[in-house]
Amino acid sequence: MEFNHYSVMLTETIEELSVKPGGVYVDGTLGGAGHSSRIAGKLKTGHLYGFDQDEDAIRTASERLKEYAPNVTIIRDNFRNAVARLKELGVNGADGILLDLGVSSYQLDNAERGFSYRYDAPLDMRMDRRQTLTAEEIVNSYPESELYRIIRDYGEDGFAKNIAKHIVAERSKKKIETTFELSDIIHAAIPAKMRKKGHPAKQTFQAIRIECNSELKVLEESLGEMIDFLNPGGRICIITFHSLEDRIVKNIFRKSENPCTCPPEFPVCVCGKKPLGRCVTRKPITPSEKELGENSRSASAKLRVFERE
Repeated sequence: MEFNHYSVMLTETIEELSVKPGGVYVDGTLGGAGHSSRIAGKLKTGHLYGFDQDEDAIRTASERLKEYAPNVTIIRDNFRNAVARLKELGVNGADGILLDLGVSSYQLDNAERGFSYRYDAPLDMRMDRRQTLTAEEIVNSYPESELYRIIRDYGEDGFAKNIAKHIVAERSKKKIETTFELSDIIHAAIPAKMRKKGHPAKQTFQAIRIECNSELKVLEESLGEMIDFLNPGGRICIITFHSLEDRIVKNIFRKSENPCTCPPEFPVCVCGKKPLGRCVTRKPITPSEKELGENSRSASAKLRVFERE
């Protein structure tokens, strides 16, 4: 299956990165190399470092970026390790960093990866197939209280408690092994009159995928380090696809812009914490009507940008 992925807000992201021909750039989520191809095409003496934990993405990106080979280094790793890996290579700062946090269309449409409730497949959901934790293990071994917490917090599903209860009841009879089995259980846990527009399993599948790949934890733990790694005037562009990610990005950007912890009544700052830069996007950039017409999966995307002082 060919690795196809629509590069969300491609024009807007490249514009906000303001690529300099001699700059150092980091794409923490290479995917099909859509954004990276555009960045690499603008470089002369500069360099692009691309990261992805998915072996299929690495293979595809390596092929698609071949023409820019002297200016590109591709590394198979989670972006949480990007700064450490770059420092090992002697890179001490970046002029631009990009994170596109969406699950690629390839991953969603490749049935065997188990990301989607639309195809019957083994419950997998690993973005990096070298890791041992799978969606199947989460569904079959996590305590009911943990399943409830994950579905409530990561899926924001009002029926989280009932879904978790149904999962535990069904797995006591038989191990839950496929996406369709899990989807049917979720469907049964939601009263027919309360099923919203859209698939009833969507939020729970999102929640289990986030847990399986530690997505929010990785973002929270690495974003501050990435901002610190930017050169003066450097920018970090982050594309999110749901409110949980967007909230983390917005809060960390705001804190980086105004890190002062002094009480409001203090006449002057005494904590000594200095701003690291500024939020370029007071309101997030969203896809154009044209893009929404071409790719419905862009609908929930938001682009936020921070510039280092």
